[in-house]
Amino acid sequence: MTARGILAGVTAAAALALPACKPPPTDAAVARAANLPAPAGPSEPIASPDTEGAVWTVSGGETRLVYGIPGEPVLVALECIGAGNPDARLKITRHAAADAGAGALLALIGNRRIARIPVDATKGRGGLLWEGEIPARARDWDTLGGLREATVTVPGAGLVKLNPSPLPMQLVEACRSSPEPAFPADPS
Repeated sequence: MTARGILAGVTAAAALALPACKPPPTDAAVARAANLPAPAGPSEPIASPDTEGAVWTVSGGETRLVYGIPGEPVLVALECIGAGNPDARLKITRHAAADAGAGALLALIGNRRIARIPVDATKGRGGLLWEGEIPARARDWDTLGGLREATVTVPGAGLVKLNPSPLPMQLVEACRSSPEPAFPADPS
């Protein structure tokens, strides 16, 4: 017998021995698999909210804006942290449920620009919300300039259309430059 013949015989024997190592499937294996807990995954995505009539308004201080339909829950919040300092930051919050430990990129689209802001599930009123912050001097915030509609989206949290308003960019500019409040104090 040649070396080639011996090698072919050993290979054939090994191939026949492999299936013999495992027993055939049974109904018991299927029953065991059916009793395993379902793998945890992300929550079901939510639909994009209707933003007809939604507006930006000052809330909770001169350096914080909220966006939504008056009388309904807030959809998006924008807040300046450390106004006037070179390291001032803007925090954006998408008020939509987030899963514990989740992180994503919030897309802010407008003014012929696209910004991607890292956000994490953060504990807020009523549960976990999407929240992230980056320096106020980042050009990403220029997406809020102009007089056209902009959008905010987080995977699974729908797309929020931001109706045109000068307020978000006024807050950005104030946060970038001046220690003065972005908006005058509410006289009421």
